[in-house]
Amino acid sequence: MAKFLTNRDENYAQWYNDLVIKAELAENSAVRGCMVIKPYGYAIWEKIQAQLDSMFKATGHVNAYFPLFIPKSFFSREAKHVEGFAKECAIVTHYRLKSDPNGKGVIVDPSAKLEEELIIRPTSETIIWNSYKNWIQSYRDLPILINQWCNVVRWEMRTRLFLRTAEFLWQEGHTAHATREEAVEETVKMINVYADFAENYMALPVIKGYKSEAERFAGAIDTYAIEALMQDGKALQAGTSHFLGQNFAKAFDVQFTDKTGKLDYVWATSWGLSTRMIGALIMAHADNHGLVLPPRLAPIQVVIIPIYKNTEQLDTISKAAVKIRAGLEAAGMTVKYDDRDTNKPGWKFANYELKGVPVRIAIGPRDIENGTVEIARRDTLEKETIKMDTAVKHISALLEDIQKNIYIKASEFKKENTRYVDTWKDFVSILDNEGGFIMAHWDGTPETEEKIKEETKATIRCIPFDSPEEEGKCIFSGKPSKKRVLFARSY
Repeated sequence: MAKFLTNRDENYAQWYNDLVIKAELAENSAVRGCMVIKPYGYAIWEKIQAQLDSMFKATGHVNAYFPLFIPKSFFSREAKHVEGFAKECAIVTHYRLKSDPNGKGVIVDPSAKLEEELIIRPTSETIIWNSYKNWIQSYRDLPILINQWCNVVRWEMRTRLFLRTAEFLWQEGHTAHATREEAVEETVKMINVYADFAENYMALPVIKGYKSEAERFAGAIDTYAIEALMQDGKALQAGTSHFLGQNFAKAFDVQFTDKTGKLDYVWATSWGLSTRMIGALIMAHADNHGLVLPPRLAPIQVVIIPIYKNTEQLDTISKAAVKIRAGLEAAGMTVKYDDRDTNKPGWKFANYELKGVPVRIAIGPRDIENGTVEIARRDTLEKETIKMDTAVKHISALLEDIQKNIYIKASEFKKENTRYVDTWKDFVSILDNEGGFIMAHWDGTPETEEKIKEETKATIRCIPFDSPEEEGKCIFSGKPSKKRVLFARSY
């Protein structure tokens, strides 16, 4: 299978596209910029979704659902919000088709024009806060901690499967609070949830920080983000959490009576993570053989493949394989026994390697005689032979080791490719020749930020929470700076 992949080191972009297609994760659809997420790709999303949903509920959040269509007038109420999304909106103007009088199929019925156009949601703050106005009267109604799983549409001109598509799947949390302090606490809590998920489930080390004013979410007072480094040296924004202040409450007149009887506007947050995380899994961990999936997010954690010459051998092997599968499943692992006779074992080995299945078990006639099985781990491609009766305990420990090893490898890559730079010359040279994260001083002005972006295509990914106070000079302007910020070219 791997021979059909472009070499990662020769053409990273093509390698990525090949892998998405060959591993049967997704494909382009008949609708420009939209993708079909295939069963294996969707199975990964289901694992992501299930884990995040559990983490959200553990922090007191509940799920709800709001309309796909948003009246155009709602976007006019929050100026910065509409400015931020205006160029990405898909708009519904009519509600009916009719037969073409010229016999050429159907046409839009011009008499069926909507009185007010509807926006297909690029994000749901406006429609949700219109509902919250009816739900909130008193401090007793707060906090509201709601998340929704849905699709959104942002009309992208340049698209790439999972990374940037006109339609994508995500979750978006929208919370309402009685005080600024509670809302800020929620914003921080959720970026920490995202970081926890990224590092402990995706095996993806991230840097947490807040966005510069130019990079904030449209309508937010503060945006916190987790930034990850891909194997080609580019950054990927993996999740964001926004402190919205009272902006949306004021836009939709959502007020409440506090404990003292005073009327005040509600404080808000929103936070989201999307199917772009599947792209992150690929670009952070995969290799020239295919996907390398962290066991905690792998749809199939263990695959068992029989090696046989006749049905008699297969019957004997199958009894052993089914027994091993039952033991592994009882221990909480997801297992597939692939006894199809339509493909040879070598093809199956390559196919499951391509799909990133963490552990492969091969059982042949000699293994039955010796009471052994051959184990291959996907992350290192190492093989070993173990006793059949130790398989459950051994593989359970092996999956944990694979999860840790994938994270360690990604962490070492991030560390090796994070550089501290003090001159403009070095900054440009590293971007052009090596890429990666660059920690450098910035004078804090949007003008300098924009000039750096224009000249290098690098942006301030975030201002890390743990970036210490440090006297320095801006790499571009030479003006004083008290803190380094994280620069990178990005997806």
